[in-house]
Amino acid sequence: MRRDFCDGVGIARLLNATLVLPKFEVAAYWNESSQFGDVFDVEYFIQQMNGFVQVVKELPAEIGSKEPVRVDCSKRKGSFDYIESVLPSLLEHQYISITPAMSQRRDRYPLYAKAAFCQACYNALRLTSVLEKKGSELLQAIPKPFLSLHLRFEPDMVAYSQCEYSNLSPASIQSIEAARGDRKPWTGEQARLWRNRGKCPLTPNETTLILQALSIPTDTNIYLAAGDGLMELEGLSSVYKNVFTKSTVLSDEDFKNMHGNTKAALDYYISINSDSYVATYFGNMDKMVAAMRAFKGLYKTLFLSRRDFAVLTSRGQKGEALLDALWKVHRNDFVMGVGSALPDCFCEFKL
Repeated sequence: MRRDFCDGVGIARLLNATLVLPKFEVAAYWNESSQFGDVFDVEYFIQQMNGFVQVVKELPAEIGSKEPVRVDCSKRKGSFDYIESVLPSLLEHQYISITPAMSQRRDRYPLYAKAAFCQACYNALRLTSVLEKKGSELLQAIPKPFLSLHLRFEPDMVAYSQCEYSNLSPASIQSIEAARGDRKPWTGEQARLWRNRGKCPLTPNETTLILQALSIPTDTNIYLAAGDGLMELEGLSSVYKNVFTKSTVLSDEDFKNMHGNTKAALDYYISINSDSYVATYFGNMDKMVAAMRAFKGLYKTLFLSRRDFAVLTSRGQKGEALLDALWKVHRNDFVMGVGSALPDCFCEFKL
């Protein structure tokens, strides 16, 4: 949602449009009703975007009383597409709602739109004071130094990947099957090719193997930035004993009263401010965290390679040979640290 909103800022600047604070549609994920102001500091955002994009909290009654015209931006590539295809709808209807633009090319934006996009991503979007305070308390409670591990092995993630795994517990298998819906797992040669393309999330056990290949000590303090439904966690916690989660660090009352959005925001806050960050997936949160860590000069950031793990194990490598091979494929990134601000941003550009 954070990424989509940053994209919305860039698009609004392209169209010279006023941006209305969005309403989160999160029921499909976490069955909750938190909104933009529950996560982000609204007044600070509006103030910081002054001169880049005009932002309003609500629409005037004569406009807001009608449903917005939905415009599909999923295949828009750059400023020409928006000005030629989206702007006419805005001028005609005054009020439009845009879908996320997953494939857009921000490098094709003019500098003024890149500047607005970067201002939103790196300066204007900060958590509410309540969440900042809670994040600071959580950060202080985690023993130092610590590694933040973004582990993605929840039932919905595995079901979405269409991958199958051997040696999972009956409870995990049941949870995955319940989340599959129409997304049936690949089989045969297609399953092998899919896995070797790096499409299958790493299990906690596979993640542990890579951490050991990198000689990360087993007494390392690890904060798990992950959802509540994480499966097979004992594959990690049986080797790395100092594993901390929101539920173990926060009080029971704090944890129970938090929405999924606020839990995710805390994971984001902790991950940005951790001594090291390791991600088992290259998703939107991982990209944002890596960019913010680089922006703040924190370069101990590493993405584990699902593709290399799959290819190496499919060749039958195991034991010390596998550990040595995993070290070699991660060595350069591990030693140098990875993380760069979004390459299509000109973050020092001033209007």
